[in-house]
Parts: sequence; C-alpha cells; structure tokens
Amino acid sequence: MKSIIKTYFVFFFLLIVKFADATHIVGGEIYYDNLGGNNYKITLKVYRDCINGIAPFDNPAVISIFDANNNLVTSLEVPFTNSIFIPPSNNSPCAPTASGNACVEEAIYTATVNLPPKIGGYTIAYQRCCRNGTILNLINPGSTGTTYWEHIPGPEVVTVNNSPRFKNIVPIYTCAKTPIAFNHMATDPDGDLLIYSICTPFDGLSPADPIVLAGGSTNAPPYLPVSFVLPYSSGYPISSSPAININSATGFLNGSPNILGQWVVGICVSEYRAGILIGTHYRDFQFNVIDCPYVVKAGITSQTTTNNGLGTGYCNGMSVSFQNSSSANSTIFHWDFGVQNILSDTSNLQNPTFLYTTPGDYTITLIANPRTPCADTTFQVFHIHPLLNPSFLLPSNQCLTGNSYNFVAAGNFQGNGTFTWNFGNSATPLTASTKTVNNVSYILPGVKTVSLTVAENGCVATTTQTLEIAENPIANIGNYITSACAPVTFTIQNLSNSGPYISYLWTFSDGTSTQNMTPTVTFTNPGIYTFTLTALSNKICIGTSTLASVSSISVAPYPVSQFSVTPNLVQCFNGHTFNFINTSTISSIFGGSPTYNWNFGVNGTPAISST
Repeated sequence: MKSIIKTYFVFFFLLIVKFADATHIVGGEIYYDNLGGNNYKITLKVYRDCINGIAPFDNPAVISIFDANNNLVTSLEVPFTNSIFIPPSNNSPCAPTASGNACVEEAIYTATVNLPPKIGGYTIAYQRCCRNGTILNLINPGSTGTTYWEHIPGPEVVTVNNSPRFKNIVPIYTCAKTPIAFNHMATDPDGDLLIYSICTPFDGLSPADPIVLAGGSTNAPPYLPVSFVLPYSSGYPISSSPAININSATGFLNGSPNILGQWVVGICVSEYRAGILIGTHYRDFQFNVIDCPYVVKAGITSQTTTNNGLGTGYCNGMSVSFQNSSSANSTIFHWDFGVQNILSDTSNLQNPTFLYTTPGDYTITLIANPRTPCADTTFQVFHIHPLLNPSFLLPSNQCLTGNSYNFVAAGNFQGNGTFTWNFGNSATPLTASTKTVNNVSYILPGVKTVSLTVAENGCVATTTQTLEIAENPIANIGNYITSACAPVTFTIQNLSNSGPYISYLWTFSDGTSTQNMTPTVTFTNPGIYTFTLTALSNKICIGTSTLASVSSISVAPYPVSQFSVTPNLVQCFNGHTFNFINTSTISSIFGGSPTYNWNFGVNGTPAISST
C-alpha cells in the first residue's frame, strides 16, 4: 500500500511540475511597507496568462529573504487567497478593447515578517518559470523565468523606509503605430524623489526546476538579467518608432511600437532621499502589440515634386488643394493652413482648397475627429510657390538645307532654377541649359521632339513640342526624245527625289501644265517647245528655294515631195531627155542635209533611179 501511495505521490508531483512549467508569467513586482517595530508587510503581485497559462498561481508562493552576505534568513510560504481578471484595455480610446486574444489574471500575496535592523539590509525575492514562448525580444523566452526582488536598506543608509510601488496596471493591449502614452508613475509613502528608467527584466527559474515548493527557497542574489535578441536591449526592448522612452521625472512611457507580437519591458524607479540613493524598485510586464484598425489616424497627402494635377505639387500655384489621407473612421476634420496672425486660414472640409497670397513654407495642421477622445493630429510642411508651367514658342518649320532654329523659354516660372533643353536626335547642339538657345540645326530630316524642363523651388515641370524638318526638293528630268514630227506624243521621265512634303509642277511653252509626277504630253503643231519641271515642298517649306530643270523638244512638219519636169512630158520615146526639178518642202528644224530617192518608172534591172 505504501508503494502505491509513493508511486502516486511521485506521479502527482511530476504532474504539478509539468503544469507549473507552462504557467506563462506575464509580469509582476514585489515591494514592502515598514509597519514599525521592525515589522514589514511584503506584497507580491504576479500576473499570468489565463489563456495559455495551464497551472494555477503558486499555493503557497515562496518568498525568500537574504542578508547582505546572501545567507538565507527565512522563506515565507504565502498562501494563495484569490485572483482577479484584468479587464482588457489598450493605449487608445478609439480602439476596441476586445480586439486581441490576450487574457491576464492578477494574484496578490501579502505576508508580514519581523526583520531587525542589520548592516547591509535584506533582499526579498520571488522566482518562477516560465514566460510565454511567443515573446519576440528574448532568447528562448519559453525557457526564461522571472525574479521579482526588492532590497531593504540597512540602518547605515536609512532607519525607516517604505519602497515605491507602481500605481497603474499596464494596458493589456498596445496598438501598433500608436503612441503608448502610458502613465507608469509610482508612489512612495515616504515622499522620496523618484527617478524612472527603462531597465532589463531579470531571469528566474528554468523548466527543469520551475517552481519553489513549500519548504524550499529561491536562489540567492545576485540575479541575472534576461537575454535579449539582437537588436533589442534593455534600452531598446521593443521595436518602436519613435523608440520607447520614459520621462525620468514623471514616469510617462511613450513610443510607437511597429511590429505586432509580445514583448517584455522592464521599468525601474529609483528613490532618493537627501540626494542619496536608497534603493531601486523593479517591475516587468508583457506588452501585447496588436493591429488596431479602428484607431483614428490623421493624414495629409504629401506634396510631390511635379505638377500632378491634384494641386499638391510644390509649384502648382498659390491655390493649393489639400488631399486628406486620414483613416476611414475619421468623420470630421479641422484644418489650419499655417498663415501667421490670421484666423481665417482654417477649414472643416475633408479636402479643402486654400489660396495663399505670399510664397513660403507653411506648417499645415490637420485634426481628425477634433474635440473627441479619438482625435488625432498631424503636421506637415508645405512649400508654396507660384505656378510652374513653362512653355516655348515653336519656330516655323524649315527645310533641311540651311535650317537654323532659335528657342526661348516662356510660360510661368520664377527664373531662380535651372533650364534643361533637349532638341532630339541629329541636332547640334543636342542639349542646352540656358533660357535662350540660338542656332540649333539638324542634319537629318523628319519629326523632332523638343523638350524644356524647368526645375526650381524643389519642383520640376516639363513641356514638349514637335517640329518637322522637310527634305529639300531636287528637280531632275530623265531621258526623253529631243525631236519628232508632228503630231508627237511621249512620256517624260521624272528622276526628282520624292517625299511626303514634295510635289511637282510641269509647265510647257504651249501654255499647258500638269502636277503629275511623270506626265504624258502631245504636241500637235510643229515648233520648238520648252518645258520646265519644278520640285517644291508643301507649306512646311514655304519661303525656301526650289530647284527647276528646263528642257526643249523640236517638232517638225512632215516633208512634202514635189517636182516639175521639162520639156513637156508627152514626147516621142526615141532618145529624148527630160529635166526633173525637185520642188519638195522640207523643214530646217532638224538641221543637216535632206536625202532624196528618185525612181523614173523604167522597169528593168537594175532600176533606173537617182539620189
């Protein structure tokens, strides 16, 4: 029977240890009050995770007391009486308090002990294991314990003293990207001067020995600090922007955590009397940083460095349209446009427009949900300058040969910035940086993009235009017949250059003309005809020279064959001689000597003929 009881006891003990290892301490502190007659009231506050914490609070909680030589004086076994659940709360009045999944339970242990005055004083300590394994800023947080301890100074320092104690419970939830804004003040029954700081929490017991059982004792001092995960430390224990900080005089804790999760933070308060440090009181607590989508956030859309069409550019002019980027749960607004010494520079519109009369830098203030507990204020400096809207007059288009352009910056600008021209490919010069640029030329025809960029007062604006460089026309007449008999019809070959801007005009000395590129013409009457081909560009090149080619063709009448004969053609055959006289009509247009061929009608071989 004894064997069974012993086995059951061992099993029950191991079960307690297993559950105790998963207590998940959230935070705590220990402090004392001097009751007189060397009697001290010891108060221990312990906070546990009531969702993930499996084991109950210690019963009893063992509080050990050591002298200045770290000798154990006594261990107090303080019974557990009751605990309370801490109502969920957060650092923002606008965020729903039940938006997280944390649960915190508080137990308070008190005991009275008589401690006669002793040089070096006493150290009171309580130890436990372990913390939540999900804590982000500790190495192996699930295996890291905690130590809450307090030092009672000896009579050589002070005869009677009460330790400080913190007044307010840390909110269970802290909204990300929202100021903590927590009053971490402590009170001191003696009215000593209190100085606050952020410090390192202390490690405690391990999973192998997680709890001090009745009859046991905590470890003697000194106590080791917890190990932080880099880049976190006692001075920067939590990811925050701005960094977490505490007012050394008031205990006001601030900073804006920016990574969701659980973090352990230690706070110390040192008490001074007549300029002498009496002691330091320690407290650590687990911060649960959560996303609070319902927190009101005031926001102003920042200015841009270009004219973006929204009225928020640096140089969109003296009339500025402000864009409200506050959170969706912001319903009412109050704007102050930063003009000094006037009261009319305000608006309650969501997206107001304000007309400034003087350039300069103005601090814009926007309050979202003003005059409510959920108000939020943001500030932003706006740079107000006249409208930046450069332009330039586009020179008249020219033909390629001899082209030369002048450019002058125009439009709206103050002139205290820089000018950047870009004339496109094949230009000489390609770029320029002066307000006026002369003698810009192009070596290739085509459409050219010209841009002007003006940068001043922190803003940039660009204007772009295009011009066309037309190819010069060249007239060139190909091969053609130079003489013919009337009537003549022929096609004239056109070897001129062609292009989108070039047209052609043929003019003839008989008063006719045509715009066909390769015309077919007819000359009916004999004569010498001249014709001219003119290749010219269209209106892009008005005022430039055109090249012409002039040619001619000789058109002659057909010859008329005529002759006379003497004597009379009626004669006797016997040996009579006739004289044939050529009276034909031949044009001299062709020049040279004409040719003749006579046939006298005598049959035979060879034929009787003459040239």
